[in-house]
Amino acid sequence: LEKRLTAGTVLHHSRALFEYLYQSMQDKKREQFKVLFLDAKNRVLGIRTLFEGTLTSSSVYPREVVRAAMDYHAAALIFAHNHPSGDPQPSPEDTALTRKLIMACHIVDLTVHEHIIIGAGTYFSYADSGKIAEMVAAAVDDPI
Repeated sequence: LEKRLTAGTVLHHSRALFEYLYQSMQDKKREQFKVLFLDAKNRVLGIRTLFEGTLTSSSVYPREVVRAAMDYHAAALIFAHNHPSGDPQPSPEDTALTRKLIMACHIVDLTVHEHIIIGAGTYFSYADSGKIAEMVAAAVDDPI
């Protein structure tokens, strides 16, 4: 699946993203934070697990995310992490992190398409819920 995904495939919807990520994240006992790096045509350039945490949390640093994106010469990003508990509903910390990452990426002209949380056989999509669009609009309206 990863070879197919990184061979220039464009991800068109959150379900396809979930189906790929679920295979690599379903049995993890610790939170993992992955980033998919996309080119200007939204083809996958690479996928990296940038942070690994504990059973209930992971420390994610926006500067490290932006640095990795620059290394890939990415134009856009997709964020993903798992909830080992199996419940994909976002915590207030997940939402605050997503907002912070979108703001950091906005400053350097990186587009954030999605943040998906993988649970037990299910997922939560910030894009599908409209939260990504809200956060991007707030980042655009917020003067630097």
